[in-house]
Parts: sequence; structure tokens; C-alpha cells
Amino acid sequence: MTTGFRPHTNHALLRGEGQYCDDIALPGALRVVFLRSDVAAGYITALDTADARGMPGVQAVHIGADVAHLGALPVNEVLPLDAQTPFAILARGQVDAVGQPVAAVLATSRAEAQDALEAIVLDIDAKAPPPPTRIAHRAWRAGDPDTALRNAAHCVEAHANHARLAPLSLEPRAIAVRPEPGGGVTVWHSTQTPHRTRTHLAQILGVSETLIHVIAPDVGGAFGMKASLYPEEVYCVWAALTIGQPVRWSATRSEDFLSATHGRGLTTRGTLALDSEGQFAALTADISAPLGGWLPNSALISAWNAARILPGPYLVGDVRIDTTALAEHRAPTGIYRGAGRPEAAALIERLVDKAARATGLDPFEIRLRNLPPKDALPRETATGQTLDSGDYAGALQLLRCASRYDARAASIAERRKAGELVGLGLAFFLEPSGEGWESARVTWSEDGRVRVNSGSSAQGQARARSYARIAAQALQIAPEDVDVRYGDTETCPEGIGAVASRSTAIGGSAVHEACQRLRTARSGGAALPLCEEVRFATTGQAWGYGAYLVQISVDPETGAPSIEAAICVDDAGTVIDAQAVADQITGGFAQGLGEALMEAVRYDDDGQLLTASLMDYAVPRADNVPTLSLHGIETPSPTNPLGAKGVGEAGAIGAPAAILNAVIDALAPMGVTDLQMPLTSQTLWQAIQPAETGKAAT
Repeated sequence: MTTGFRPHTNHALLRGEGQYCDDIALPGALRVVFLRSDVAAGYITALDTADARGMPGVQAVHIGADVAHLGALPVNEVLPLDAQTPFAILARGQVDAVGQPVAAVLATSRAEAQDALEAIVLDIDAKAPPPPTRIAHRAWRAGDPDTALRNAAHCVEAHANHARLAPLSLEPRAIAVRPEPGGGVTVWHSTQTPHRTRTHLAQILGVSETLIHVIAPDVGGAFGMKASLYPEEVYCVWAALTIGQPVRWSATRSEDFLSATHGRGLTTRGTLALDSEGQFAALTADISAPLGGWLPNSALISAWNAARILPGPYLVGDVRIDTTALAEHRAPTGIYRGAGRPEAAALIERLVDKAARATGLDPFEIRLRNLPPKDALPRETATGQTLDSGDYAGALQLLRCASRYDARAASIAERRKAGELVGLGLAFFLEPSGEGWESARVTWSEDGRVRVNSGSSAQGQARARSYARIAAQALQIAPEDVDVRYGDTETCPEGIGAVASRSTAIGGSAVHEACQRLRTARSGGAALPLCEEVRFATTGQAWGYGAYLVQISVDPETGAPSIEAAICVDDAGTVIDAQAVADQITGGFAQGLGEALMEAVRYDDDGQLLTASLMDYAVPRADNVPTLSLHGIETPSPTNPLGAKGVGEAGAIGAPAAILNAVIDALAPMGVTDLQMPLTSQTLWQAIQPAETGKAAT
């Protein structure tokens, strides 16, 4: 164990040489254990910690009154908030969700803290959780959709329910805090956003940012769950400052199920109008987004993205789109790989598939009729988004060719005649990358080696390798001569972090710009060492996109689905690291498959969590994930000098819509027209039964 963070290659992780929060050596550190509410709503009528304070090893016990003076977590208001939700470090007076921290015990070991927790007397006067309440809303309007719907040759309707999902990173939330002699703290935090951690901690604690040094060591996965501060983490930093001793906390898997942010949870409904030739005329949509009992920093992003991305890639001029965020007595929801993008894709692609059936057009053909030509980009959509570049029709045609679609469709028709339940699902998607800025400091040493200090961060995306390639290409040196460091607020320039598929397009562009300045200085005769620091800001969002075709069969006896083939085409702009792109698409597809076929966080009517462990929550295993046939095109983005677009969320966006369309297509001969995810064998068996019963009666 060490107390500092050193960069490493991926080989170090394979050798077991990674360094995570729990690997940080903190002599004398106190362990934190939280007492949590066991009801979703109610008033605290008794909270007696006297016996716990006297237990062996216990250094302190804190309750809500001890931290009531601390500030609130800032929320990114991409939707205007009607009301503020509380950000209680420890509950005070009332509880708002099962799993909410009520008291904290600091002890010399986890076992001693756990024993003391059992000695705390907590009584809560439980009440029935009230219905969700609106806290934010936003609307988009263009043209006259109502008239277009009235005059349409065809109108189709669809809705999609997205279950809450557990991001389920291999490393649960974790933090380690060491007080420093000067009055500040060093914080090791398993986070996607170390500079944001520093800024928000300073605001909440009411101290200067200069007193807080944040290090993100190796991060064992995040997927959006680690993009925001949590009450437990704020408590740990406050406790270390207050007591003057090191403090650490690592969540258990059940604690992450209970109180970490969930993803998805949105319900979307829409109506698509089209003329007799299959041209789309108008779209109306309503998005409802439950957000839980408190708002993480990015709580509103999914509701915003699910609305503004509509109508997806298609040419639709007349729209009415409304999105509403709701507070409810459950765990918070936040960003999760895709964050509103899968929800937008699922709705519009269900509508397009229904439109194909209504008009009798082939699924590829109806999409091609409604995609903008390559030379029409960049273009502004009906919701005011600027699609930067792409060849949407070209990507779709490549998918049709690469998948051997015509032969595949003919084969499926023959199998259906033999009684098999098998279908094809097509889905097109958009992936807007992050916007804004990132930073980089590049130092070219006298020995010829280059060090990149990036304001971005990473949690498994081969960031060091990609940035080394960018620097090496710009400076015309070997990638092996480039050291890349990130995740340390003291040694790296300020940045936003690894969220929203922004790191290559924005963070990589900062590296590129700094290296270009170094190269110019070097060609001007400047001697080594040289150093340049750049804060790069985009001129707009880079919109990645792609299309997926999935072939699925369903066992009529059990309802079990089986993915027989999955083919994708992605456009991530200029590709810097082809292996990293393939890995990101494959990993995203696995998570999208999980949402489509098996994953769901479930609560009962009293707000009790029913899926609090991996005994109750299903996730994909290796044998559930098919071999993905990957194909790509490259249309550079004009928004950054690399021409790069995001790809980290692509699979998670395209897979659910394609799988949903494929399963419904497989069961269409049975009269099935709509299904909701997750498409478990039980769900599909129940959908099959009415048709089977009717067949038996006949």
C-alpha cells in the first residue's frame, strides 16, 4: 500500500498492482458505518446514541443536528427547478427514502463501528410515501404539430417504460480522508470528477478550495454513478476536519443498491404523424422522470436529454415535447451510461417501427426516407440542437450490406413458416458528446520525454493510451515516450472530468492544442524543456451516431430470448484508438442488453427495496453477450481539432431499442404489438400465452 497515486499501464491492473481507495494506507484511520432508515417516509421520534458512544473502539457518533449547518449540493439546472429538494448529510426530523443515513459511527475498525450501530435506538413514525411531486419541467415547440396530426395519413403511438437500473460498478463508492497539518485535507475519492469534488466540498463545508486536495486513484468503474458527491462522502470529509483524524468509508454492495444513484426510471410516450408516402410530419412526446428523494448534481440531465434529442436523426419539423421531473421517496436517480439518450432512442425507434408496419414499408426504407442527406449537415433540429456532421443514410446502408439483411430476412421468413419465433430489430441512435471545456498541461523535458497532465479523469477507458497517442502524433515522437497523469487536483490543471463521452473530443483536443503550441515553439528554435497549458472549449457538441441490427429468437415453451446475431455501425468521428472504440462499444452493448433483457430495480408500494443484492438483481454474464459484429465510418466533427466524437455510450443507447424491436418482431405473428423492458423469459412467456391459448382452443 502507498499514500500517493502513480500512473500505470493497463498491465499493472492485470498484475494486481492497481491502487483503489481502500488500498490507500492511512495509519490510524477511523472507519465509518452509517445507520440507515428502514422506511421510505416518516418522522424520527427517537434517536438515542448514548450506549453506542461508550462501545469499544468508538471515537464519535454523529446525528443530523451535528451537520445541519452544512450547505447544499449544487444542481445543474438544465431544467428550471420549481422547488428545491433537501440535501441532508444525516437525516434530521424526517426520512425521505429507505437507506437514507440517519447516524454515523466512527470507530477504529469496521467491526467495532458495526457493533456500536446495533446499540443505537432509532424509532421512526412511518407514513405511507406520498405520490411523486413535480419539481421541474421544460417544453419544446416548433411548427403546428396538432394540425399535422389531424391531417396525417397515419398516426402511430408508442410508450416505453425504463426500469430503474443499478450502475453496479465493480468498485462500490469509497473515500479516504487525511487531515493535513496546515488545516486542510487530502481526499482520495472514487470519482469521475475530482475537480468537481473539490469545488462542491468547499461550497458545502464553507472552506476555501485551497484547503482540499482531491485525488482520484484507480476507479473500478463508475458509469455515471460516481459523477456526484454523496451525503456519506461529505460526512467523511467533515468528520476528518472536525476530529482531526483520518477517516475512510467504503460502501457495501447492498449500500450501493440502497443509496447510490440509480439510472433510467423514465417513462416516455409519443405520437408520430406521417403522410401516405411514409414521410414524417409531426411528433409529440411526453417524458416523465422520477428523481428520488434528493438531487445529485446531474439529476436533471436524463430528463433533459431524453427530450432534446428527439426526434433523433429524423427530419421532423413540427414537434411538441414536454419533460417533467418528479421527486419521490426512493433512492436518487442520476446519470447512467447514456443518460437520456437510450430513452430518446427507444421511443423514436418504436414509433418508426410502428410507422413501418402501418405503411407496409421495410424498416430500412422508412428510415432512409426520413434521414437528412449528408450535405444537409450541420443542421438544427426542431428542438434547437445542432447536428454537426455525419452520413446517416450511408451508415444505414452499410449496416444493411454488412448484416446481409435481405438474405437474413428471407431466412427468417422461412423459419417463421416452420413455426419458429424469430425476428429482426433495427434501431438508429444519436450520441451527443459533452460540451464545454477541458484542460491539459504538456511538458517536454530535456531528455525528450513528454508528460501530459490532464484535467480530465478516467475509470477504465484506456485514457492514458489515447492521450499518449494524441501527444505522440502531434510531437512526432513515440507513444512510449509520453507519460499521462490525471485525477489529481494538485498536480493537474482544473477540468470537468470523465462524463458524457467528452474525454477524447474535448480533453484530447486540449492535449492536441498544447502539443501543437510546443511543436510551433520547437520549430521556432526554442530549447527544451518547454511547457504549455491549454483550456480548450468546444464550438458545439459533437454528435456521434450509429445503427444496430439484432436478430433474436424466442423459445415458445419458456419464453427465453436468445440473441442470434448483433451487427452495428458506429460513427465516432476521427478514431484515435480503434481498440478503445471497439471496447467501449462492446461494453456499452453489454449494459444495453442488461437493460433490455434482465435488469430492474424494484420497490414495493411502501418504498421498500426488493432488489438489494445480486441474489435479486440480474446482470449479464459473459455467456449472455453475443459476439458483436462491428463496422464503422468516420465523418470528422467540425467542433474540435481532432474531429472526434463520443463513443463511450453508443452500445448502451442503440442496443435496448434494437433488442426491443427484435423481440416484438419475433412475437408479431402471435399478435404482440407492444412489450416493456426488461424482456425476461417470464414477460415473453406471458405475452405468448393468449395466442397459444387461442390456438389450443381452435
